[in-house]
Amino acid sequence: MRRKWVKFLLLFLLIGGGIGLGVNYPIQTALVFNDGESGELTAFLPLKENDHFSITFTHSIHLTDVVEKYRVTEDLMIEQYEIIYEEFGIGMPNNAGEGEEFVYEDGKYHIKNMEHRFESLNIRNGEVVSNHRLAWADHQDIKECCEVPFNDYFVPGDWYRVKIDEITLLDYWKGEKISE
Repeated sequence: MRRKWVKFLLLFLLIGGGIGLGVNYPIQTALVFNDGESGELTAFLPLKENDHFSITFTHSIHLTDVVEKYRVTEDLMIEQYEIIYEEFGIGMPNNAGEGEEFVYEDGKYHIKNMEHRFESLNIRNGEVVSNHRLAWADHQDIKECCEVPFNDYFVPGDWYRVKIDEITLLDYWKGEKISE
């Protein structure tokens, strides 16, 4: 009788351990948004190496859109490669850096060929002018295919740490998947 209990206990521990390992094993690379205060996963967007995304916000003084374009690097960093804006002023660059290209196209200023790399970005969802948007590209093309308002997923006025990370099955269940 005792041997049956030992076998049952071992089987239970093996199954429980397997489930525990399984839900904590990384299953997907994603752009993750962690609450800036608690660090808790809030939402994620599945992305992989060389995928592109952009964050558009309305400048609180000019009240015009600013678009920051990013790509996921081979080492899972975030690289800003372009910024687009309509007016010079507070917080806006007035020229391109070394190796970058400053152009005026279709009524907007573009700084292209940027290579600004980040492990993470700290982003506050607008509260007074709450019009942040997240867009991402189709995996086969650099053209953006999808855009969602931050307010669909994030509290106005709260800040988030954004980074590329591997998420587990448990993360997948806990966070909200960003989708069109």
